[in-house]
Amino acid sequence: MIISRAPVRISFFGGGTDYPEHFLGQGGAVLATAIDKYSYTTASTFLSHLFDYAVRLSYRENELVKRVEDIRHNVFRECLKLLGLCRDIELHAVADLPAFTGLGSSSAFTVSLLHALHSFKGDFIPPLELAYEAIHVERDLLHDKVGCQDQVLAAVGGFNLVEFRTERDIVVRRVPIAPERLREFERHLLVVFTGIRRKANEVVATQLAKVADNRAVLEQMHAMVYEGWDILTSQRPLTEFGRLLNDAWCAKRSLDGGVSNVEIDAMYEAGQRAGAIGGKLLGAGGGGFLLFFAPPDRHQQLLDVFKDQQVLDVRCNAPGSEIIFASSTGPKRLLDASA
Repeated sequence: MIISRAPVRISFFGGGTDYPEHFLGQGGAVLATAIDKYSYTTASTFLSHLFDYAVRLSYRENELVKRVEDIRHNVFRECLKLLGLCRDIELHAVADLPAFTGLGSSSAFTVSLLHALHSFKGDFIPPLELAYEAIHVERDLLHDKVGCQDQVLAAVGGFNLVEFRTERDIVVRRVPIAPERLREFERHLLVVFTGIRRKANEVVATQLAKVADNRAVLEQMHAMVYEGWDILTSQRPLTEFGRLLNDAWCAKRSLDGGVSNVEIDAMYEAGQRAGAIGGKLLGAGGGGFLLFFAPPDRHQQLLDVFKDQQVLDVRCNAPGSEIIFASSTGPKRLLDASA
């Protein structure tokens, strides 16, 4: 049995520049951190010749199939096909957070699944190669309209400045922030669920159609990545980070009308009145979690304002995808795809 886990992320600056539609021509970068919320995958063997099916899956639904091609869940199907596994495998997927909430949970699931399958086969895959493979699955095999930051943060973890050159040339730079300053930074964060869940594909499609028109704004958002890095790694006050987040949110809202809505705008304004210096909606837009950046002594006021919403406690700099349990006991594995 193999158990893997991969983290979701919070992206502070640069979201939108991590799409090849933008960065292949202009370059892109994000400042983001993996957080301590995970997607888990369990992979184990079973003797399929004793059953009338070859693959067993469990997620929100259960699937028992004779052929991988018959799997309804597209990520399970394509990952199993990619790694040449067609029988004698049982997979279970669970997560700390629901999908479609702006934290990159879909990519965390893909990364966790691929990591478990590689380990199941006895293969080692380096973190960045794992990210590249997840990007290939989501963009090339599933044709999802996704960027490239979520897979990288899920695979490599940490608090990073990630630069995008091509889909196979991504540079990860760890943020050299002292532990005391990181703890101070974390104490400024408050993450609130809007109650709205949405598929990023639907929100992103209209934004990608406007990439050329939004080039100047995207370049501005790109520059904020390096400004945010400088604030974190210098002695500049963290209040500047909060104000920069507000600027980034204003820039992001200008990309397309679907990024925000009346309900989200009202929540953000309520957070500002309660003492937040800045913040942003996490993910592509349209729903999910709102991030607020506020002095710790203002958090109780924010909690009072959002007493009817779910508030997420998070820690930054979480580890990347890892195998947290591996046991060789049980039936002999039949790994050959032709078996």
